[in-house]
Amino acid sequence: MSEQLKFVVQELAKEPFNKKYNLISFDSLEQIQLLQVLNDVLAVVDPKEMDLQQIDIREESSDQTAIRIFHMLRVLKYKPPTESAFRSGIVQGDKFVIYPILEWLFRRIPELKKRAYLAHFLFKIDVPAEIMQEDQIPELYSQYEELMEQFKDLHKQSDNLKNSGYNTAEIRKDISNMEDEKEQLNKRIERLKRKVESHPNSQTMMNVARNLRMERDREKKLAEQRQEQSTLIQHEEQKIRRLQQQLHDTRQAGVGATPQSLLQRLEEETRTNKYIVTERLPKDLLARKKTLQDLQKVVAEPAMGQSDLDRLLGQIQELNSEINQLIEKRMRTGDPTDDKSSLFKQQAAIIAHKKEAAVTMYREIREDYSRCMQEMDQKREVVKESGGGEVLKGEDFKRYVNKLRSKSTIYKKKRQEIAELRAEYGVLSRTEEILRNRDENINQQLELVENKKGVAGYRQTQDELEKVSSVKSGLDDRKGKTLEDISDMVQRLTRRIAEKKTALAPIIKELRPMRQKSQELTGRHEEKKQAYDTAAAGLESNMSKLEQEVRAYREEVTQDEGRYHYLNCMINMLEIQQQKVAEEMKAYTSADPYARKKTFRDIFQRKIQEQENLGKGLREQQKSVRESQVPSMRQMKMWKDVQRLMECKQRCFDQTGGFAGSAGVGYGEAPPAMLEEDRLVM
Repeated sequence: MSEQLKFVVQELAKEPFNKKYNLISFDSLEQIQLLQVLNDVLAVVDPKEMDLQQIDIREESSDQTAIRIFHMLRVLKYKPPTESAFRSGIVQGDKFVIYPILEWLFRRIPELKKRAYLAHFLFKIDVPAEIMQEDQIPELYSQYEELMEQFKDLHKQSDNLKNSGYNTAEIRKDISNMEDEKEQLNKRIERLKRKVESHPNSQTMMNVARNLRMERDREKKLAEQRQEQSTLIQHEEQKIRRLQQQLHDTRQAGVGATPQSLLQRLEEETRTNKYIVTERLPKDLLARKKTLQDLQKVVAEPAMGQSDLDRLLGQIQELNSEINQLIEKRMRTGDPTDDKSSLFKQQAAIIAHKKEAAVTMYREIREDYSRCMQEMDQKREVVKESGGGEVLKGEDFKRYVNKLRSKSTIYKKKRQEIAELRAEYGVLSRTEEILRNRDENINQQLELVENKKGVAGYRQTQDELEKVSSVKSGLDDRKGKTLEDISDMVQRLTRRIAEKKTALAPIIKELRPMRQKSQELTGRHEEKKQAYDTAAAGLESNMSKLEQEVRAYREEVTQDEGRYHYLNCMINMLEIQQQKVAEEMKAYTSADPYARKKTFRDIFQRKIQEQENLGKGLREQQKSVRESQVPSMRQMKMWKDVQRLMECKQRCFDQTGGFAGSAGVGYGEAPPAMLEEDRLVM
């Protein structure tokens, strides 16, 4: 109790209550004050009920307060321990009832707020049956239920969207980042295109790269096909091994078997199955049929009362007593030494019982065997799906172990070789990386020197010269050209280099101020971009705040509209009910007796009186039927006996072929007296 009280006091001290209570002051609150605290908490749980926040408990009656609180707790689905003590405790403001309610509310405030919000739209209105009988009310009520279902679907969609985690600002940021990356990639592609186009054999190299990519894709597809084929081959090998294992098991089962043993086993199985088919199954069928007949007989019988059950129980007890008397009489009169067949009967019963027990055990064993086989097949399928093979036994397992050992040795050697190759590869790759870094540094330094000297592209031209000179030397070796041709080529290339230098000199002079201007523009662009990003971030934050405010206002408008329609419907229904009550009072207080007969009170009183009269007549009829049941049954039995006697006389008359007397009258003749009268004398 102290923990509960402490928790309630702590929650009341928080927003939006701000109640400065302590344990002693809160526990010493009066009943009306406790009810006021409960009312305030319910008003926070359901903010739409503005009346709750403005109500002072002292200004209304205790019945109205209790009814309103009962209604709210029923909407929130609060389950009290005891209903009677709960109702009286709410009315009286008992703290032992209100404290658990407050604790329950404080522990579930977010959930209860949602439930209270939904209750305004999903709590069905109870329409009286007499109002539902009017013309437009059922149609309006069906539309009301359809709108309620639509609200459920829309609310679920809204919750899913709120919990989905999507954020507009994050999505916009991702889109802007992706656009920047796209722009950078486009620039990089254009730069690579310009770099490639300047190469003399760019088209040939592009074709070679395209062919290389196609061949790599083809190689990848072929590798996938190869993997699929190897998987199929592995599955087929597993299937072959499984069939070989089955063949091996079958052969092992047949080792040492003779035709006589096989025939003996088949004969035993045949006898067992024959016994099951000829003796056990017919008994089971007869028992099932008998049970079915008994059940059908019970179903066909009319409903029995307590007197019928007592009569049947009495008959059962009488029959049991007669059976016990007959058994005792037989035991007294019979001599056990004369009854020689009793021993054989007992032995036959024992053997039959043993046979039934053996058949039952045989069935259970067969069921266990079939279940084990199914489990084994399932395990095999699981092993097959997981890529495993069949379980090996005997010599096959030994060969498999030896094969694994040899493969393990080879694997260790190969792994050691791979480790050595990986170490050597690491050293070589590191050396290559160092050399590449040095080459890049040297190239950058050379480019800087060339730019400073104003001879950009000299090294590239020199590389081309070296390539040309190597090609030229090869050609000289193959074709035997002289050194003069090489010197002429060098002179021509030198002249071309000088011409290019003279042509590039003014361009380089113009490029220097353009580079400075480009740097200045780049700095200005960075400053403008930073200012733009700052302004965009501020605008986005303001826009998100405005969107939240608009969403909140829309929700308030929607809630107010729903509240308005709900209250409008309630007002209309109350007006209709008030109109009906006024008409009822007018008809009831009217002096016209015909108008008073149309009131609901008179109509229902007449119906009640009619039903009471009808029940009274039915009870009298039941009493008369019960009194005349016994003589009527006796009379019906006597008439049935007369009917059977008449049928017997008719059959005798039909069999004799006419009236035959004992005074010399033949079977074909009839006595005169009997011919004159058309009747049968009994």
